[in-house]
Amino acid sequence: MKLPDMARVEQRFDPDHVQDIPAAVKRELSGIGIKNKIRPGQRVAITAGSRGIDNIAPVTRSVVNFVKEAGGEPFIFPAMGSHGGATDDGQTALLAGYGITASSMGCEIRSTMEVNEIGRNLDGLPVYLDRCAGEAEHIIVINRIKPHTKFEGPIESGLMKMMAIGMGKHAGAKLYHQATVRYGMNRVIETVGLVMMEKAPLLCGLGLVENGYDRTAIVRAALPPNLVETEKELLKEARRRMARIPFADIDLLIVDEIGKNISGTGMDTNVTGVNRDILGTFSAEPRTKRLFVRDLTPETEGNALGIGFADFTTTRLVEKIDRKTTYINCLTGISPEKGAIPIYFDTDRECIESAIRCLGMISVPDIRVVHIRNTLALSKISVSKAYLTEIQNSDTLDLASGWVPMAFNSGGNLISPFTD
Repeated sequence: MKLPDMARVEQRFDPDHVQDIPAAVKRELSGIGIKNKIRPGQRVAITAGSRGIDNIAPVTRSVVNFVKEAGGEPFIFPAMGSHGGATDDGQTALLAGYGITASSMGCEIRSTMEVNEIGRNLDGLPVYLDRCAGEAEHIIVINRIKPHTKFEGPIESGLMKMMAIGMGKHAGAKLYHQATVRYGMNRVIETVGLVMMEKAPLLCGLGLVENGYDRTAIVRAALPPNLVETEKELLKEARRRMARIPFADIDLLIVDEIGKNISGTGMDTNVTGVNRDILGTFSAEPRTKRLFVRDLTPETEGNALGIGFADFTTTRLVEKIDRKTTYINCLTGISPEKGAIPIYFDTDRECIESAIRCLGMISVPDIRVVHIRNTLALSKISVSKAYLTEIQNSDTLDLASGWVPMAFNSGGNLISPFTD
């Protein structure tokens, strides 16, 4: 089968980013006056999540150093719901993959799946808190703020979500996802988060926003009374800066890799436009007809949540799936559809040709193909010639190569244009 010719395209985003991470963290924490609230010897629990966030290790280490300078005794605890197979060791291992270890951070990592109930929200749901964090005198919450993949609202993925679903561990994550079917995700996150701010020893939140190149663009600290409004403002900034695929319609989207380090759903539905959830769907571009996922990231350690969004995948991906880890994550999030295995073939060529056959009556020059490394890496993409006019008329897109046939190795698998 003849396939469309492809060319590499570069997108230009706002490049503004934080130059000195330790200085920015210290400035923000000093600016809200928390140093005076930490008495000598007090234990300060610091969150660490399961996402691949730019500069998360230096940000976390900077918070640890700030607490030490104030006379406190910091420790880090995984705040990631059911990720890492919902085990102490699994969550510790996830953090190590991001460079967050006891030796690199200069403090203890305390990982437990045990929780204590600290209150109830407006709907009577118990609010759970990690046992180790609850025993501390203070808690500092760190997280990236960005649009969520399951719902839209004034607060989506960020500090409040981490307080509810992350700090509540597997017990909280499982309960709150179930409750969202009845009450909605936004209500659950906000009401549980408000109880957490009232009942837990929350010292402050530190929100991070990334630019279109996945670089840290904003570091912002907030005390509990200002945390909700601060997060709302940062979500607007995150949405404005977020990288997206620059085309409204896609016939075939090829994704090199998905994983939990990329997105909570393996690949960001705000980027792919493909969303399927018990909570329903919300309108999103691009309008993608067929989706082919080639592989899992090594960092996801077999967690293939999100593969259910794809129409086609490879045998090599399927063989890497850790069913237990994937199923725990899917069932905790009441999203079994996200773990469903699509049609798969031994080679990329078979997947691509099968996907094109499922587009209907369309000529090869008109097939709109977009190839990306993952939904975080969008500054360099590969597209078919059907997009030439749109590229020529764009102020933010540049052709970075000539038009060439898709390149396959001797095994019939794509040679990715994103190896550099």
